[in-house]
Amino acid sequence: MPRVTRRRTVEAPVAAVWKLVSDPHALPRWWPRVARVEDVDARSGGRRSQWTKVLETQHGRGVRADYRCVSAAEPERYVWEQQLEGSPFAKHLKDSRVEVELHAAGEGETRVVLTSSQTMRGMSRLGGWMMRRGQRDILDAALDGIEEALA
Repeated sequence: MPRVTRRRTVEAPVAAVWKLVSDPHALPRWWPRVARVEDVDARSGGRRSQWTKVLETQHGRGVRADYRCVSAAEPERYVWEQQLEGSPFAKHLKDSRVEVELHAAGEGETRVVLTSSQTMRGMSRLGGWMMRRGQRDILDAALDGIEEALA
């Protein structure tokens, strides 16, 4: 199972980071390749919220992917998973999840920990090392996006 964790301290209070990362509408501001978010069904506290990310490919095409929040503990932890059943991603993935952890790191600073874990399906399991590298790049870009969005 490819599992990647990236950490960074950002110059923003925990409440500001929480507001950004727990709002599906804000994903285009900080998550890589998200062109827009559609069909947001936001729930109080975040848990069980659902949304669709429209991801832009390198060739400029849009790819839709559905997600739902499976755990939210304000302002410490926000976890979402991709809804794979019936999607083109289901051929390669059994499970895909992102966890965001926030920790106060000093006056006006937040330690952000992003973890991506995926369970591969079939022959795709052989490409786990490539998935880890790709997820590492995505998480690093997401941390850059958080910093830029809160600057």
